[in-house]
Amino acid sequence: MTKQDQKKVEELVKTLDKHNENYRRGMPTISDVRYDELVEQLRELAPDHPFITRVEPENFSEKVEVRHPRPMLSTEKAYTVEEVERFVARVEKEARALGLSGVEYRVTPKLDGLAARDDGKVFATRGNGEVGYEISSAFAKGVIAIGGRGQGVGEIVCSRDYFDEHLADKFEHPRNMVVGIITSDNVNEASKQALQDEAVRFVPYSTLPKKVVSGEELVRDVWDITEELWAAVDYPLDGMVAEVTDADLQDALGATAHHYRWQIAIKKKGESAVTEVEGIRWQVGRMGAVTPVMEVRPVSVSGATIRNVTAHNAGMLRDHSIGIGAMIRIIRSGEVIPKLEEVLKPAEKVELLSNCPSCNAELFWQNDFLKCPDFNCPARVEQRLEYWFKTLGNADWFGKKTIAKLVAAGRNTLESVYTMGEDDFKKLGFGPIQSSNLAEAIYISRTKETDDWRFMAAFGIPDLGKADSRKLLGHFKLEDIVNVKQEDLLEIHGFGEITSRSVTAGIAAVKETILHMLDFNFNLRRTPLIKDTKEMDNPIAGKGIVFTGKMVQGTREDMQAAARRMGAKVQTSVSGKTDFLVCGSNVGAKKVEKAEAKGVTVVKEDWFMDIVNEG
Repeated sequence: MTKQDQKKVEELVKTLDKHNENYRRGMPTISDVRYDELVEQLRELAPDHPFITRVEPENFSEKVEVRHPRPMLSTEKAYTVEEVERFVARVEKEARALGLSGVEYRVTPKLDGLAARDDGKVFATRGNGEVGYEISSAFAKGVIAIGGRGQGVGEIVCSRDYFDEHLADKFEHPRNMVVGIITSDNVNEASKQALQDEAVRFVPYSTLPKKVVSGEELVRDVWDITEELWAAVDYPLDGMVAEVTDADLQDALGATAHHYRWQIAIKKKGESAVTEVEGIRWQVGRMGAVTPVMEVRPVSVSGATIRNVTAHNAGMLRDHSIGIGAMIRIIRSGEVIPKLEEVLKPAEKVELLSNCPSCNAELFWQNDFLKCPDFNCPARVEQRLEYWFKTLGNADWFGKKTIAKLVAAGRNTLESVYTMGEDDFKKLGFGPIQSSNLAEAIYISRTKETDDWRFMAAFGIPDLGKADSRKLLGHFKLEDIVNVKQEDLLEIHGFGEITSRSVTAGIAAVKETILHMLDFNFNLRRTPLIKDTKEMDNPIAGKGIVFTGKMVQGTREDMQAAARRMGAKVQTSVSGKTDFLVCGSNVGAKKVEKAEAKGVTVVKEDWFMDIVNEG
């Protein structure tokens, strides 16, 4: 190896070590795809380098070390169908040598969390693959063990829906929060609430939904399988894992010091490009978060010309020296706005805002986010109105430009918008046809039936999204919610002290608006109170229920709505908390067997519809 190549190797290893350390701390500074590309560069220069032949280490220096009975290795990765095909060919060759035929592959979602092992007594992180760190204190903190203790290897993750609804403005990624919970003795308030709401869980791989296929099916349908399983899991994912099911074949294939040769991680690789930051544009969200968008020199990525790149929060600009003149690598994997992959050349100067770009109020920091404190900030008002119509979901025409025009004209409350008629829209400068359409949309949004929980969620109350609105309306009538107290919410499972305080304060802030909107007599489909459903002759009230297969007597969404009205807990996949699996047509035998093995009652669509009709 030349001195120049040796220097490249040293620089690459130093870079990889830095990125790996940041990732293990829950603060990734580079995408998985780019990290893998750097590893491949190192492999080409020094195929036997120790960095490649070992598991990337993690370091929780305050924890006790624990040796694993079986190594917890990393996973080989595939980004293309051709790479999957090569993996299958290698496996099939070994199978033929053993005289095996009909090799099957089990495909499961690849969780993007903190890998760990639980044998019922010891709960330990992966560490360097051979030795991990004891973290049983996580359960005392409130981490939920799915399926109970002792279920083997899995990952600590946060519910994706919960994170999006409650934490997306506080953490850049769910993994950041998870690592903080495990490594810190003093858990922050947002994380405490997530633990109290049972949103942080240790999910054993054995409990995940799976699909068993042949090698031919895996190669042919790999992206369809990926899409199907991706939709079945409410956790952050970064791909799928395909592994050989035959234990003898696993033993024959063996492992390297880095990964088992009988399994592979399958990921979608987006196209990346290098460009220069030409400006920073700031946006104000309805909750007050002021977030940056990088305006970049136009560059073609995945067939689209990119001019804007998400920066997520102001802390990202601050910590990575991103400003005008910075050279960055971006990646696009189907997103409309690509993501930052890495900073190649920092900016000489980083300018952060001190005042809101909409109302000029002085901004304050909350974690890595800049926040506007003014509830009546015009940008926040626009976002709230847009959120209302989008969440209510039963009327068109109220887009960004229309709402901005209304707010600029002083129509900055829901009450004032809903009193408008065709002539009022014309007076504000809207054309005759648009004015007619807008007036009609107002009428439709009031008279077309919609769920009361959508109506409640549409007010955009902090920490009260759709799921929690539905839960809340199972205990209180909509008209009574405006007077609900914190101690009332504390009695509802999932509403902890912080969320209860936040929700009651949020309701109080918009109490008059809620009462005014109720006066417009919206056509609301009411959520049944739990106490009423318990009094009904109703076998599904309070029970976990999953729908699968093609339904004949209505859409799956209709049936889920009907189940919720009868007090059932609708779930997206079978788990230990599922009571009924309602099957339409084309349901695989293995799915039914898996449900029955967990003690789930498997019923036909007709049985469910009889219950609904009787109810």
